[in-house]
Amino acid sequence: MNTDDVITGKSAEMKMDCPVCGGKGTATYTTQTHELAYFGEVVESTIQCEKCGFRHNDILATEQKDPAKHSLIISKKNLDSRVIRSQSATVSLPEVGIKVEPGPKSEGYISNVEGVVVRFIEATERALNMFTDETSQKNGKIVLENLHRILDGELETLLLIEDPFGQSKIMDVRAKTEPLTDAELKNLKTGYTIID
Repeated sequence: MNTDDVITGKSAEMKMDCPVCGGKGTATYTTQTHELAYFGEVVESTIQCEKCGFRHNDILATEQKDPAKHSLIISKKNLDSRVIRSQSATVSLPEVGIKVEPGPKSEGYISNVEGVVVRFIEATERALNMFTDETSQKNGKIVLENLHRILDGELETLLLIEDPFGQSKIMDVRAKTEPLTDAELKNLKTGYTIID
C-alpha cells in the first residue's frame, strides 16, 4: 500500500487451528485497521498457516454504501492507480471478455490497476491448463494475449467494478462512479447466500 494513501490504526493477532489442515495452533489470524484517503476505514484480515501454507486475505469496509459501479479506461499512464475490490464486487474487462464474479470464498483486496490485470492473467493461465476443447484454448489464448498488451501499453480497455454494497473504488481522477440500476443489481452475484 502507498503510505500517502493509508493511515494504519489498530491491529490484532491470534493463533488458531488451521481451517484447512486442522493443525492445532498453526495458523495466525491478523487484523489491521486502515484509513484510506477518499474511501474511509477498512479492516484487512489475514489467516496464514505455518504448517500447510494456507493463506486467506480479505478487505472489509466498516460501513455499507450505496450500490455503485466504477469504471476506468486502462492505459499505460494509470496502471499504478489504486483499486479497492470488496469481496462482493464483480470485476471485469468487458471489451477483453473476462469477468470475475464473487463466490463463497471470494476475497477483497487492495491493489492497483496493474495488479488487477496480473490477477486476470494468472486466472487465465490456470483456466488454459484446464480447457480441453480447441475453441476454449483458442479464446483463452486471445484473452491472455490482450491482457499482456494492456500491461505493455499497446491496448486501452475498460475496467469495470460493480459492487452491490458500495465498498469498492478505483482511485483515479479519470475514474467514473455511477449508481447501479435495479436491473444491474438484480443480475449481480454477491458471494453471499440470501434466504428470503
